[in-house]
Amino acid sequence: MGGSLCIVFCCIIPRNLGYKQQLHRSWHLIENFGASFVAMNFIGSVRAGFFLGLLAGGPAAIWSSFLIVIVFMMITAGVLAEICSALPLSGSIYIWAAESAGPNYARFFGFLVAWWSTTAWMTFTAGNCQLTANYIVSLLSVYEIDFPGGADNGNIKWRALIWAISEGILVLAIAINYLPPRLYSFIFKFSIALFFVDFLLCLIWLPIGVSRTYGFRSAKDVFTATYNGTGAPAGWNYILSLLFTSGVMIGFDASGHVAEETRNASVIAGRGILTSAFGTGIMGFLTIILFLFCTPDLDTLFSLNAPQPFVQIYALALGKGPSIFMTMIAVLGLILSTSVSIVAASRLIFAVARDGVLPLSSWIGKVDDSKQPRNAVTVMYVFGACLLCTILPSQVAFTSLISAGGIPTTAAYGLIALLRLFMTPNDFKSSKFKLGRFAKPFYIAAALFNALVFSVQVSPFFFPVTAETFNFAGVILGSITIFAILSWWFVPGDKWLTREQVVKAMNSADEEPKGST
Repeated sequence: MGGSLCIVFCCIIPRNLGYKQQLHRSWHLIENFGASFVAMNFIGSVRAGFFLGLLAGGPAAIWSSFLIVIVFMMITAGVLAEICSALPLSGSIYIWAAESAGPNYARFFGFLVAWWSTTAWMTFTAGNCQLTANYIVSLLSVYEIDFPGGADNGNIKWRALIWAISEGILVLAIAINYLPPRLYSFIFKFSIALFFVDFLLCLIWLPIGVSRTYGFRSAKDVFTATYNGTGAPAGWNYILSLLFTSGVMIGFDASGHVAEETRNASVIAGRGILTSAFGTGIMGFLTIILFLFCTPDLDTLFSLNAPQPFVQIYALALGKGPSIFMTMIAVLGLILSTSVSIVAASRLIFAVARDGVLPLSSWIGKVDDSKQPRNAVTVMYVFGACLLCTILPSQVAFTSLISAGGIPTTAAYGLIALLRLFMTPNDFKSSKFKLGRFAKPFYIAAALFNALVFSVQVSPFFFPVTAETFNFAGVILGSITIFAILSWWFVPGDKWLTREQVVKAMNSADEEPKGST
């Protein structure tokens, strides 16, 4: 009986806020969990940032800072799960920020986080496409195939190749999103299975290859070796490792973005946030330890010249043929991760369009016959394709844009915790994941930790700072924030996130469904 009441309650939430239920509601825990778990892609994320972590602090910094990240990101996930359970809506994160701020400041913070979050998911999608392309072209280094003009970002032909492959990958990831929801459910399940197959192959096959070739790193190297490849003071060099370790666990808010499409969302969406964060943390840590033991010494690692050095590592340990197989598994995993990130991004775009704020909102906010926001997916493709075009004039320009991808999400996580602490500490009583006496300590911990991660994300990575090593991520986020403030100022107050709408949401979030126990 209680479960039925939860389902009824979750289904009427959009209507209570002035929304008609338009999206399908056919996904369950596995799909909701997969939305975050697949988007974060624990093994792909570790491979992508592993060498950054080695430069900032070395092996000792990587594993130890990741343990810290697991603790504080789980705390952050707890903060988001609490409010997600009370407000399971598409585009969740900006709604959470608005409601956390209370009626007086809801519109301002809603606009701010809507811009931040949409930017984050769009840039993440484009970055994933280029990352996937890097895997493919790295096979040229394995087979020692010369590229005309050199395999270097200074070569326009090389950049054009990366761009073309990236655009093709984006088209494929977008095409998968046009599948009906019940078929897309298979994508979630297959992706989760694929990640575990990838991990098991690395766990079993890679060590066998390493034992027969260059040999394992010693436990002393893995757990105590340090390295300073950033030029930063020793303490900050260690903290810079958070750029890699925290990046692995950013993105669990995706479970909230598909909440409106999930049955019994007030329970399942919050559970999806918590389980995906925990699963990514545990599996990410195991992957890090595995790779620390199985990769060559640092001198060899830093001499690798492929865009994705792990392709060369697989070739060194397993041989050229098997390296193609491992690379293709990684590529498929990244394509599926990109597709799922588009799910999150398109739901954000749909949620904003539903309120009539965007140009062509009536078209973008439509759903197709299978009750999914296909037009929002198309808009996501246009933005992603345009972002990828910045590769052509300058790889630095594209890298600067993508480097800002994680920052808005980190800022949003910390801001929501801060708003909950000071503005609405006693609200959202209907949540099935109430933090109780741990609420304020969790809000403080989440706000402070995400502030630290934010400072790392906007910090230069190499010192001394020059024009070439300056980190433009903070400048990009500042520009996005200015656009958000201008939008808040010029969009009429009765157009989006009206006070009446905010109060309705808060009342819904504070009322237990009738008959619940």
